Amino acid sequence: MPRMVAPAGFVLLLLTATLFAAAAPATPSVAANDTPYVRLIARAVLPADSFAAGPPTGFAITGNTNGRTVPFASHPVQGISAVIPTWNGWLALSDNGYGARGNSADYRLRWYAVGPDFNAGTVAVRGYTELSDPARLVPFPIVNAASDRVLTGADFDPESFRQAPDGTFWIGEEFGPYLLHVDAQGRLIDPPIATPVPAPLRPFARGLTIVRSPEHPDLLGLPDADARRAAANLPSSRGFEGMALNSSGTRLYPMLEGALTDDPVRTRLLLQEFDLATEAYTGRFWFYPMEAAGNAIGDLTAVNDDQFLVIERDGGEGPTARFKRIYLIDLRAVGEGGVLQKTLLADLMQIDDPEGITTTEEGAIGLGDVFKFPFVTIESVYPVGARTLLVINDNNYPFSSGRRPGRAPDDNEFILIRLPEALDLE
Repeated sequence: MPRMVAPAGFVLLLLTATLFAAAAPATPSVAANDTPYVRLIARAVLPADSFAAGPPTGFAITGNTNGRTVPFASHPVQGISAVIPTWNGWLALSDNGYGARGNSADYRLRWYAVGPDFNAGTVAVRGYTELSDPARLVPFPIVNAASDRVLTGADFDPESFRQAPDGTFWIGEEFGPYLLHVDAQGRLIDPPIATPVPAPLRPFARGLTIVRSPEHPDLLGLPDADARRAAANLPSSRGFEGMALNSSGTRLYPMLEGALTDDPVRTRLLLQEFDLATEAYTGRFWFYPMEAAGNAIGDLTAVNDDQFLVIERDGGEGPTARFKRIYLIDLRAVGEGGVLQKTLLADLMQIDDPEGITTTEEGAIGLGDVFKFPFVTIESVYPVGARTLLVINDNNYPFSSGRRPGRAPDDNEFILIRLPEALDLE
């Protein structure tokens, strides 16, 4: 929802963050080119083995499940890919389930109402809302077409999540990639909206006017994965990982997680502007520059109408995690070719913990004086104050094991970090 709204639960969280910050030592000054001094001020954990009501799921899971037996008797509360504040906590969007269309047909798409208690270090799950298509707006077959039309992880892969001023929700997903528009009960109220290809990328779009992944529903009838990749112009799992809503609540800014398949510039990610009043792309676009072609982005969140937070990460976890960072971009600071400039705000592999919020643990990575977020996917960031960010990992249950490699699947960790300089919140 627009940041000018201050729900009661959001205010309580701000007060909590302020209290933690006041008790901590002053931030030391650092040189302009140094890694910013970022401090851990709170942490709350939702255990990996957290489940909510729902039918059994996970029948198609294969591979290393970190000791968990599949299928599951109900639905794991996992895969947090975006968060937004509510009057008494947060709404946390779950992704498609188990990482692929083929193994997630029995995973019902949801957002969960959660309440982190940073004093106790716990996270309460208060309920959920399921995505559905009762008006039959999806123009292709869905898994539950003959029953309740609840959407599943074989239909869409939701990765980003914002609430408009009218109370409806917009979701950025990866299979299309599409924008999805749903009401407060999770019911689709518009057909899925395709992603246009702007002029500079058309030579690399394989003759298509829209961005299309190998999981796009138009390609499901092709004989195999190679044929689907050949007919697409975006690699798998590179759709809308991040999507911001400006602080005025008028424009969405969805950003692709990866470059088009044939784009020779492998480090530029397409960011476009979408107008909520007309429900159409405006034609404005930018390119976010990744540090390395193998990196990906995890989230895009507005600071104000022009500035945004970006999570950029490598694909490592545990001992192989190296690059997990938060940058600030400004749509007014654009270089040659529409490439945005960026400023490093936080290195999530180098967070100071002077208050001893975490302690070292045998077999665990990144706990103690230098706190690290060594997860393969970190997909949620939200400014809860001018110098305080909420950051949450996506635990990819039951697969990811970055905190305690080989010992347990990752929990969903909610952390508050303190920045050395204030953001210009609106």
